[in-house]
Amino acid sequence: MHMTPAERMKIPRQHMPEQKPELRSRCFEEVNQGLALEAARMEAERCLRCKDRKCVQGCPVGVDIPGFLGALADGDLYKAADILYAANVLPGITGRVCPQETQCESVCIRGKKGSPVAVGYLERFVADWARDNRPDQYVPLPTTGKRVAVVGAGPAGLTCAGELARKGHHVTVFEALHTAGGVLVYGIPEFRLPKQIVEVEVDKLRKLGVEIVCDVIIGRTYTIRELMDQEGFHAVFIANGAGLPVFQGIPGENLKGVYSANEYLTRVNLMGAYRDDSETPVIRSTQVAVVGGGNVAMDSVRTARRLGADPATLVYRRSRAEMPARVEEVKHAEEEGVKFEFLVNPVEILGDDKGWVRAVRCQRMELGEPDASGRRRPVPIEGSEFDIPCQVFIEAIGTKANPLLTQSTPELKLNKWGNIEIDANHMTSIPGVFAGGDIVRGAATVILAMGDGKNSATAIDKYLKNT
Repeated sequence: MHMTPAERMKIPRQHMPEQKPELRSRCFEEVNQGLALEAARMEAERCLRCKDRKCVQGCPVGVDIPGFLGALADGDLYKAADILYAANVLPGITGRVCPQETQCESVCIRGKKGSPVAVGYLERFVADWARDNRPDQYVPLPTTGKRVAVVGAGPAGLTCAGELARKGHHVTVFEALHTAGGVLVYGIPEFRLPKQIVEVEVDKLRKLGVEIVCDVIIGRTYTIRELMDQEGFHAVFIANGAGLPVFQGIPGENLKGVYSANEYLTRVNLMGAYRDDSETPVIRSTQVAVVGGGNVAMDSVRTARRLGADPATLVYRRSRAEMPARVEEVKHAEEEGVKFEFLVNPVEILGDDKGWVRAVRCQRMELGEPDASGRRRPVPIEGSEFDIPCQVFIEAIGTKANPLLTQSTPELKLNKWGNIEIDANHMTSIPGVFAGGDIVRGAATVILAMGDGKNSATAIDKYLKNT
């Protein structure tokens, strides 16, 4: 197909088929079903092939978006996959969970007059096609003789490992959990990101030569200094994330039935608590309340809905317009029957005489002047308290750096939040030790962590060549 820009402008954005809400709200199968080939090619044709390529600038890992879209539009799926994988080692994952609407798609010229090109849908399409049809194409590189240890098998660590392996370095990834993937396996539910997709992408890294060692806690099993001085690694990349949950500090948080989103999602996603035969179940309840407005809160409340909560209520202290969660996730939650309480903030968790949660007391809010985040600050309305009955209460208001690793490495310079400080080359205060992802920037998105991993790999490669 060879269309003029005017013809391309007439093509409507293609719809992503979805599992019906009444079915998906009771199961953990993936919601989005993927585009058919002709729909994918038609969507790719909507790209105007702009010369200034703003979409590429908006991508944290620098994917040649017009390049792979052009190949897809021409029906050359092998070329499209080659272009995509050249810049992104985990496209099957980012095509599902990357917030394209605030990155590449937000700067798409097409968005000025209608809907932007559905880059995320097409990234997913090409990655899924490649998984089933394109043989792995790994050309063994001459080994450099340099060994790099990566701490954490999450998005940042896996990306860094893959990029370094492509450059000929021997990479060993140390993961504290029993499986690789980090937040991709313990934090993001199956209905958004099937674990089989993660396994396939991780397996591709193993084929590149990346060694992944699980059940190793850096800070306990080994220290950073031991990795370098005793285990012989020439460089270390710290990407252990920010997995320590944050609580509101309100009365009643010690009641039975109160979860952090981290524990709740980890039990369900990683340990299979949604199964009836699970050895590590979560409490199931017909009334569940979740506090928060981000993707983790959305994942938690949608998971509770699937585990039988009716109502599953999301409590958020600002309005819908200020919610940081992806628009698509909010839409899906609404379709699945999740109840929203906007401009509401919990002030106390109420328990029964046996120490179990029975309700959460909330206070209505109104929006005042903007705060440091640029969003209008929620201000309590006096005398507006009311109770939401629930037997499970989940706090999803953020995470912070786990001090386990940093406490064992006192020479690592940290900021006031406990995150690792790095220089312009992603190096920490210890020569040869680099860091990226949430342990540096605080809780953020998968794709930003991957961007850190990719940029850090470039810096580590340069460091190794000069040492």
